[in-house]
Amino acid sequence: MAEFVLVPGARLGAWAWDAVTESLRSAGHAVYAVTLSGLAERGGPTADRVGQQQHVADIVSVVEGNELYDVVLVGHSYSGIPVGQAAGRIGDRLQRVVYVDSSIPADGLSFVDGWSEDDRAWLAEQLVEGDGTWLPAEAEHFVDQDLSDEAISQLVSRSTPHPGLTLTQPARLTRPIGELPTTYIKCLMAGGTPSPDVQRELESPQWRLIEMQTGHWPMLSQPAALAQLLATV
Repeated sequence: MAEFVLVPGARLGAWAWDAVTESLRSAGHAVYAVTLSGLAERGGPTADRVGQQQHVADIVSVVEGNELYDVVLVGHSYSGIPVGQAAGRIGDRLQRVVYVDSSIPADGLSFVDGWSEDDRAWLAEQLVEGDGTWLPAEAEHFVDQDLSDEAISQLVSRSTPHPGLTLTQPARLTRPIGELPTTYIKCLMAGGTPSPDVQRELESPQWRLIEMQTGHWPMLSQPAALAQLLATV
C-alpha cells in the first residue's frame, strides 16, 4: 500500500482532505494530511512571516519524520508549488507526485509570476489589506464549482489568511519536475485545459493527465471519486 501525503491549497488546512483521508484509510492506505505553517490551526499573528521554503520544509518533515517510503505526494492548487519542490528532495522515498488542479513550480519563479499584471496588482492590494496575508475568499468565489451549500459554507468559515511571502517568493528546484513520475488531475469545471506550463510538462513520458468533471475543490465536491483516482495512480 502507498503512503499518501495530502497537502491543501491556499488558505486551507488539513481538514479539507478529511473525506478523502477517510476513504483512503478505509482502503488500507496510510494517509498524512498536512496543515502548512501559518494556516488553520498553525496560524497566528506571525503568519505573515512564513516563507515558501518553510512550506517545502513542512512537507519534507512529514515524509522524513514519519520514515515514509512509497510516498504519493499530493498537492492541490497553490500547494503544487511547495509539493513539486519537496518531491525532488525526498529522493527514493517518492513513488509519485499528483497535482490536483494545481500550480506547478518553475525554478526561480513564484506562484504569482504567471499572473496578469492586473491580478498581481489585485493581490498586492490584498496583502496590504491582510497585513502581509492573502485574505480568505467570500462565498461567491466558490459558486459553479460542483460544491454543495454545506461545502461552500465550510470553505468560507474554515479558510484562514494565507502567508503572502509563500506566494511571491521564487521556487528552488533541486531536480526538474519533468523527471519525476507525475499525474496531473485537471478539474474541467475550473477550465477545460491545463495551463501552458503544465501542457509543456505533459510532454514528458513521466507525466500523465487525468480529467475530472468537477470544480477546483474535488476533495470537497467529489471526495470518493478523488480518493479512488489517487488509489490507482
